[in-house]
Amino acid sequence: MQSLDCRQQKCPHPVIETRKLILASSGGPLEVLVGDETARDNVTRFAESQGYGVSVAPAEGGFALRLTPGAKPASDAPEPAVTGRTLVYIAADVMGSGSDELGHILLKNFLFTLAELESRPDALFFVNAGVKLVCKNSEVRETLEKLACEGVDIAACGLCLEYFHLKDQVAVGRVTNMLDIVTSLSQAGRIIRP
Repeated sequence: MQSLDCRQQKCPHPVIETRKLILASSGGPLEVLVGDETARDNVTRFAESQGYGVSVAPAEGGFALRLTPGAKPASDAPEPAVTGRTLVYIAADVMGSGSDELGHILLKNFLFTLAELESRPDALFFVNAGVKLVCKNSEVRETLEKLACEGVDIAACGLCLEYFHLKDQVAVGRVTNMLDIVTSLSQAGRIIRP
């Protein structure tokens, strides 16, 4: 039985690593070790959505989840037909409001998770404080480089870069303008805004 130890990992890593294990699996039972209840619940939900039965037992340092393959659940509704590009519009260097410290962590996890998906967006547009993420000292630079290498267009507003005195600090992607951003957004099939 293949086993994965995620007891020292925090969200979103246990789910992402479980997804990788399931994709690489030959179809046999799997074991995933997680360190807390949140990871236990998240991995259980994900595994069940992929057609796995899940049994949970206490384990040293957390929980042991045994994933048993079954039939993939049938979707209740057909996927909506979306035509056009998928764009991600990032207008801040944090996600949500309330705590900037937490917002930085959430946006970092959002981008990391986005880079792990099979279906990637066509482009990421950065405006306002979001442009700080494409610069040399950004904590998400490696993730954005990975997306760029896989063909995702990374574009930062030139006016915003000038405002924050960062135009010479761009490390990932290209500098763009508001006409490009507005045109792209108006023609998009799907816009994601974290």
